[in-house]
Amino acid sequence: MELQGIIDLALQWAIRIAGAILVFIVGKWVAGKLAALSGKLLERSDMDQTLANFLQKLIYVGLLILVIIAALGTLGVQTTSFVAILGAATLAIGLALQSNLANFGAGAVLMIFRPFKVGDFIEAGGATGVVEEIGIFNTTLKTGDNKQVIVPNSNIVGGNIVNYSAKDTRRIDLVIGVSYEDDLKKVKEELWNILNSDERILKDPPPTVAVSELADSSVNFVVRPWVKSSDYWPVYFDLLETIKTRFDEVGITIPYPQMDVHLKKEQ
Repeated sequence: MELQGIIDLALQWAIRIAGAILVFIVGKWVAGKLAALSGKLLERSDMDQTLANFLQKLIYVGLLILVIIAALGTLGVQTTSFVAILGAATLAIGLALQSNLANFGAGAVLMIFRPFKVGDFIEAGGATGVVEEIGIFNTTLKTGDNKQVIVPNSNIVGGNIVNYSAKDTRRIDLVIGVSYEDDLKKVKEELWNILNSDERILKDPPPTVAVSELADSSVNFVVRPWVKSSDYWPVYFDLLETIKTRFDEVGITIPYPQMDVHLKKEQ
């Protein structure tokens, strides 16, 4: 090859390389600006911050891939085959990370529809606890005995979600059994006195005290007061203790399970 030809080829490649570098630098700058703009728009849409940050990074990576393909095209690389290889690699990665992608999709659903938030007490995905973190792939709960439970988001979205903190008030459901020999009017009066003496129990909606069942060993009352959600467990425990103590004081019996056996003498 003549010297002039070598110079021309080197100059041609130098121009291509310079153009590719320029396309990459400018494209990367534009991708960063567009990703930052999309991040601001996502924040204004009141989207969860974790999801907004993740989507901003995803947009930036997607734009950066397009910039790299454009730079390679400027360099003279056949990008058609490159795009095909990239698509096949993406498909293979997607199949390999299918469960993670499901968790990601579920995480996006949780952050968009917000069935619960950090600090709520929930039951979901086979676990119960206070929500500490809602991540893209997993949700972290803290149980009542201070254990950390990491639940895949797909498990949460795929089942029922019980949010005990969603409402300001909750109803306590107690079943109190008394002896058949006890005066039911007296029992009912004592239960009402106990409820009315606790200031944490709400007047609206009003509590319910009623006979619910004539069981084998007892007459069962349902006691259903309403309380603030934050008072649920303190009132629940206090009511059980107070009812037992008061019944002992006034002579109302909480019977043990029992069975009458009659023996028949054969002649």
